Amino acid sequence: MKATRGCRFSFHVTVVAAAIAYIYFSTVFVFIDQWLGLWSSPGILNAILFSVVALFCILSYALAIYTDPGRVPSSFIPDVEDPENTVQEIKRKGGDMRYCQKCSLYKPPRAHHCRDHHCVWMNNCVGHANYKIFFIFVLYAVIACIYSLVLLVGSITIDSPKHDQQSEGSYRTVYILSGLLLVPLSLALGFFLGWHVHLILQNKTTIEYQEGVRAMWLAEKGGHVHSHPYDLGAYENLISVLGPNVCCWACPTTRHIGSGLRYRTPFEGFSSTSR
Repeated sequence: MKATRGCRFSFHVTVVAAAIAYIYFSTVFVFIDQWLGLWSSPGILNAILFSVVALFCILSYALAIYTDPGRVPSSFIPDVEDPENTVQEIKRKGGDMRYCQKCSLYKPPRAHHCRDHHCVWMNNCVGHANYKIFFIFVLYAVIACIYSLVLLVGSITIDSPKHDQQSEGSYRTVYILSGLLLVPLSLALGFFLGWHVHLILQNKTTIEYQEGVRAMWLAEKGGHVHSHPYDLGAYENLISVLGPNVCCWACPTTRHIGSGLRYRTPFEGFSSTSR
């Protein structure tokens, strides 16, 4: 529903910004320099590649913070008589149309207060209008962490006089701190990315997944087969989130998302919905 735009720095955002800065400078000026030599051809190439990944990561993160997650129009009222709207979500108790008491607005299908979830790490909600940007940020963050970790391991394992001379000094602290930061980050963000890829392939939000587990159990108990009403197939699900242009899938753009009040369903062309 209504959401407050994350337009101010918070403690969590500061932590993320500091982590990004630390990983970038340690990767370029320590790992690459110690392993390949920063001014060698391989060193320059890796420094450029890593800088590009870091730039897209920072850009996606900034856009995720400052992009409004989406709002339900004050004039929105679910049209229960619309013949094209074959999916209607109602309250479990009473069967009335879902209504947000905090915002005093009707909830479109798939919508929750603040459109879905508030993420403290970006001081903003993740919703229909910025979900792709959030996903792309996680994607580039995973690539950057794994890339940096590979360079870290390479700079440690190489047997060179330069590395031996520096490893006893301040570089040792950098390696230890970087390892303690990069290993858990790579694992956690990698799992998180895989989880959201799974959700996108099924065209589900996290809340829909949780509700779907219970719905599947109840359907199997009654001898029925449960199917997610917004699952269009893997490729169409990817298009609905990342956009129709495959070349722009890795770009933090959201021109394709529309109003967020109508989405395609496998039963008909479109259905009133909001991510």
